Amino acid sequence: MSASETTAGRGSRGESLEPVVSFVVPARNETEYIRGTLSSIVGLDTAYAYEVIVVDGGSTDGTAAIAREYDVTVVSDGGSGIGPARDLGADYATGDWLAFVDADTRVRANYLTAMLGYVETEGVAGASSACRITGPYRAKLMEATINHIFPRLELPILPGFNCFVRRDAYRDVGGFPNVPNEDTAFSRRLARSYDTGYCARVLAESSGRRIADAGLTGTLWHYGRLDVARIRAGSRG
Repeated sequence: MSASETTAGRGSRGESLEPVVSFVVPARNETEYIRGTLSSIVGLDTAYAYEVIVVDGGSTDGTAAIAREYDVTVVSDGGSGIGPARDLGADYATGDWLAFVDADTRVRANYLTAMLGYVETEGVAGASSACRITGPYRAKLMEATINHIFPRLELPILPGFNCFVRRDAYRDVGGFPNVPNEDTAFSRRLARSYDTGYCARVLAESSGRRIADAGLTGTLWHYGRLDVARIRAGSRG
């Protein structure tokens, strides 16, 4: 494993600091979205130091080249899957907190400060935030499920496109497993050992492209089928 670029931690005033938070962005053939994602992260309005790690999953387009335009670390996992890609990014992380953000997700300028304030005030080891899913109107049902159902589950689901977790807790529960619906499996493992929650006062926006491509029924079937496959794979989720 080798990084093609390395960054120092960044703060709102640009000084070189040890990062408090490491953003991990898995990406495979994401030229349409990754520029917006990285622009939103490097443009955060915060005094906290942070770093950004892009894990390229064997892209055959210009995804890695676009990522290298930014002050980020770029590593490659050869396309072994979303769970291993997130886990590889965590291996390179040096921050006390890991912020997993997908390559089609944008965060608001106050995301980092709000999330750190929330987890410290609430004493939780993992969290997500309010989300907005772009795309067709039916994407709003998925958005409502994430915003209003996931947080109320006995073991809350922290969606992989917007997951904020303490690094030692992440490692303690084994990280993201290499199974379908890896974020559900990870969230349930984490919630069995640590308190988790949702920060409603900050927003992350993610693409509803799968809903646009497959329709709402197809999307729910996709995730339902993955959850069955995950259970059959022997996950404790």
